[in-house]
Amino acid sequence: MKQIIAAKPLDGFRLWLRFSDGIEGVADLSDLVGCGVFSAWNTPGVFAGVKVTEFGAVAWENEIDLCPDTLYLRVTGKTPDDLFPSLHETVTHA
Repeated sequence: MKQIIAAKPLDGFRLWLRFSDGIEGVADLSDLVGCGVFSAWNTPGVFAGVKVTEFGAVAWENEIDLCPDTLYLRVTGKTPDDLFPSLHETVTHA
């Protein structure tokens, strides 16, 4: 699992992120604004209050957080299969 080691809020509900493997880039989260718990981001200053947790995720007040793997996929354009190739390994039984 990749961990986020730095995060900076940008305009337009975007985050600049740096991951533990050195990858960095911008994740556009504007598609989440107004959906469920992400409605809180409509309150001025809430999105800008992003923090990196001790577990390498990003979080905001009101227990809003996002998985670093999901954000890694957004930043790199990779698929879950790229990140977790073992998900498709066939288990054979003896």
